[in-house]
Amino acid sequence: QVQLVESGGGLVQAGGSLRLSCAASGRTFSSYAMGWFRQAPGKERELVAGISWGGTITYYTDSVKGRFTISRDNAKNTVYLQMNSLKPEDTAVYYCAAGRTVAVRSPSEYTYWGQGTQVTVSS
Repeated sequence: QVQLVESGGGLVQAGGSLRLSCAASGRTFSSYAMGWFRQAPGKERELVAGISWGGTITYYTDSVKGRFTISRDNAKNTVYLQMNSLKPEDTAVYYCAAGRTVAVRSPSEYTYWGQGTQVTVSS
């Protein structure tokens, strides 16, 4: 079992930065690939970034490449999403999720989910 708790969301102006954290409980955290998803009102949940269990493989959706960075610290059971140059279209609830394979875009392939954290970017 893995429990995930996100933090770090908030309100920021366009061009600003936020760093999301996802703290995991459970001894098996390091064996899971992790993903950050987001869901805006009326839209499907989409994979924003993913990272392999060892941190050597990362994935980014095209709209965030060069602006977002995913990382993980397995010693701290935490995965991060550094978000720079934020845009109003980045506004969404952001979720972290644990799964077996990195960069899988289907939410149904992820086993564990956090409760989500709201990110709002004002123009």
